[in-house]
Amino acid sequence: MNDTSKASHTMGEISQEAVEKYLEENPRFAKEYFDKKLRVEALGEIFQNSPLFIKDSASFAELTQVEESAVCLELLRTVQEEAGSVEVVVHKALQRLAQLLWADRCSMFICRARNGTPEVASRLLNVTSTSKFEDNLVVPDKETVFPLDIGIVGWVAHTKKALNVPDVKKNSHFSDFMDKQTGYTTRNLLATPVLMGKEVLAVVMALNKVNASEFSKQDEEVFSKYLSFISIVLKLHHTNYLYSVESRRSQILIWSANKVFEELTDVERQFHKALYTVRTYLNCERYSIGLLDMTKEKEFYDEWPVKLGEVEPYKGPKTPDGREIIFYKVIDYILHGKEEIKVIPTPPADHWTFVSGLPTYVAENGLICNMLNAPADEYFTFQKGPVDETGWVIKNVLSLPIVNKKEDIVGVATFYNRKDGKPFDEYDEHITETLTQFLGWSLLNTDTYEKMNKLENKKDIAQEMLMNHTKATPDEIESILKFKEKLNIDVIEDCEEKPLVTILKEDLPDPKKVELYEFHFSDFPITEHGLIKCGLRLFFEINVVEKFKVPIEVLTRWMYTVRKGYRSVTYHNWRHGFNVGQTMFTLLMTGGLKKYYTDLEAFAMLAAAFCHDVDHRGTNNLYQMKSASPLARLHGSSILERHHLEYSKTLLQDETLNIFQNLNKRQFETVMHLFEVAIIATDLALYFKKRMMFQKIVDACEKMETEEATIKYVTTDPTKKEIIMWVVRILFLFWKNNLLVFISILTNFIFFQRAMMMTACDLSAITKPWEVQSQPMMDRNKKDELPKLQVGFIDFVCTFVYKEFSRFHKEITPMLNGLQNNRTEWKTLADEYDEKMKVIEEEVKKQKEGNTIEKG
Repeated sequence: MNDTSKASHTMGEISQEAVEKYLEENPRFAKEYFDKKLRVEALGEIFQNSPLFIKDSASFAELTQVEESAVCLELLRTVQEEAGSVEVVVHKALQRLAQLLWADRCSMFICRARNGTPEVASRLLNVTSTSKFEDNLVVPDKETVFPLDIGIVGWVAHTKKALNVPDVKKNSHFSDFMDKQTGYTTRNLLATPVLMGKEVLAVVMALNKVNASEFSKQDEEVFSKYLSFISIVLKLHHTNYLYSVESRRSQILIWSANKVFEELTDVERQFHKALYTVRTYLNCERYSIGLLDMTKEKEFYDEWPVKLGEVEPYKGPKTPDGREIIFYKVIDYILHGKEEIKVIPTPPADHWTFVSGLPTYVAENGLICNMLNAPADEYFTFQKGPVDETGWVIKNVLSLPIVNKKEDIVGVATFYNRKDGKPFDEYDEHITETLTQFLGWSLLNTDTYEKMNKLENKKDIAQEMLMNHTKATPDEIESILKFKEKLNIDVIEDCEEKPLVTILKEDLPDPKKVELYEFHFSDFPITEHGLIKCGLRLFFEINVVEKFKVPIEVLTRWMYTVRKGYRSVTYHNWRHGFNVGQTMFTLLMTGGLKKYYTDLEAFAMLAAAFCHDVDHRGTNNLYQMKSASPLARLHGSSILERHHLEYSKTLLQDETLNIFQNLNKRQFETVMHLFEVAIIATDLALYFKKRMMFQKIVDACEKMETEEATIKYVTTDPTKKEIIMWVVRILFLFWKNNLLVFISILTNFIFFQRAMMMTACDLSAITKPWEVQSQPMMDRNKKDELPKLQVGFIDFVCTFVYKEFSRFHKEITPMLNGLQNNRTEWKTLADEYDEKMKVIEEEVKKQKEGNTIEKG
């Protein structure tokens, strides 16, 4: 017998059981034989496009390592090829699980939350090793939803722990709800949650062990092992979904903010711009915005018909703050098919957006309502058929209130039908809530804008009322400008300009007789009405009336109105205002400072000098701050000075008072700037910090060889001119002996701002002749204490600026001389007071010593 026959004969005698027994007893031989003969062939089959065939009846225990690898590779291929559809990948994994576990079928329930309540919903049902994906997928309209307190699926999702139930009838958490719906009978099951951190994404179940009465421990291990594929896919899908959610949220916020701040005037336009811009990120087919009437209290006459019984009182629902729920407008955004926007003012109660009662319910309770399969709801009566001619029907609805910063509900936003057909979930709630919150809070902008408009209107009305009482009346103008008497014309508008100029000049005082050009000018012999005429004369003396074409009627009305703007306070009254103007004029003309300034600048400086303390309240800035007055809240610094400036500008806004009306735009801007420099200069807050700037200018001017060089040095630099103006303002502040300012300086140590020229004018009383200066100063309750204060005031504040200015401009020396003369007089009075006080103190001391001796 040859070798082949012998081998065949031998093989025929060896049974399969014997071969298996030999291989089990000799594993090393089996491994070597497999690696040598079968490994390449087996792996080759695995990596072919057609996976290795595995019998449907094969359990996990019957799988070889090669076959198990084939299953894993098959699942990985499915993950790669079907990355866009998580359900397809999970379906493939469940098919293999049903086969490997010998389970009758497998299912997957997704976990989500709506209205703040977690729930589970069927997504894949009755998956077997041979079932089709289309038959097992539960479409959103057909899914079964139940909370976590129903059924074993809900319990697993709640506890986040796997569960092996040998007999469902003996488990207290089992619910036959699904069995009744599907007609299936569940005997035993294996359920495991899919977790991402602490969040449950889904619950996967294997039902009814086929070849045994229950699932074994090995089945649990297999279930957990192959569930990793499902877990990876679900986590990847959920991560992508969260990224999409956050991306949409950020885009909604960015674009909403962009459009909200574009429109501040009207809430409807603000909402419309924002909502239309973010439409692509809302992921719905349609949405509508119902705007609520914000009227909390009706007008009294609207209540008459109710009180008379002619109309039934309102008995319908109300918002949490007590308003009747009345939607005065609906904006409907249609995104399915052809995009369209419908605006329905005063919508009827049977409009499709309101007929369900959901927007009214949301407006009444302020709750977010997320509804699945809305037409089937029994509480709300949604339209079951098409709502319009497009054939569009309502499926899922998400409705939420729009709440402002005051927590008042201002509207209701309702979103219909998610584009992917799924119901709105908690992330849709978060996105839309973010949008509605932002829109609600953005109402603060429109509310603020509306309040500002109202305040602006109130201010205009108050200004109009003020001007009505402050502006010079026709009779008051006629008392200065006697056109009726001299021109025999009843209406001033009918008068020509030249005759008005002539008759006005005739009635104005002679500047030489009243000493308007003198530093020692005194206003006491002149009435307040006469000072108005003196002020008008000053404008003619600097030759600006004709040059800048100032209408005589306007100039007269402005001067009289400025006089009326000064209050009847002790010091900062009209006489003080006029004295500042007269000193400014004297410094420009007699003092020769006019050579440093243009006619326009001189015009502005003189006008600003008259206005510098208009509407002064008789208190200082410190008082305004301490009392938290409206002026202090309006102006952070230089409180009263800024008020005087604003008052002056207000007068010039009236064309009948604008003495600069014939200037061009650039000239007018120059005048307004000089007004600011001149008037704000009367705040002495920064005096000691800034006065050295003027000293440097004086030092530089002293080195100039000619007067022309000095003038050129000053006039070519606007800043130097402003500093000199500020010094002049300081001079007048001292010249007028502002003791109230001095006390403020001592207590507050606030001093100085810009433009020295204007401030010099405001302090000029301290240099007036003794007869002029002492008269008002002695009329005080504590006159004996004043001399000492005045000496300190002169030494501490005044002397520096007058010395420096006299050094800069010799023509100002009379003011310095007057200052020094007055210091001598004040010092004499102060010494007399000190001697008197010493005598009193000695007498008091002797009296105390006498009393002590008597007691001893």
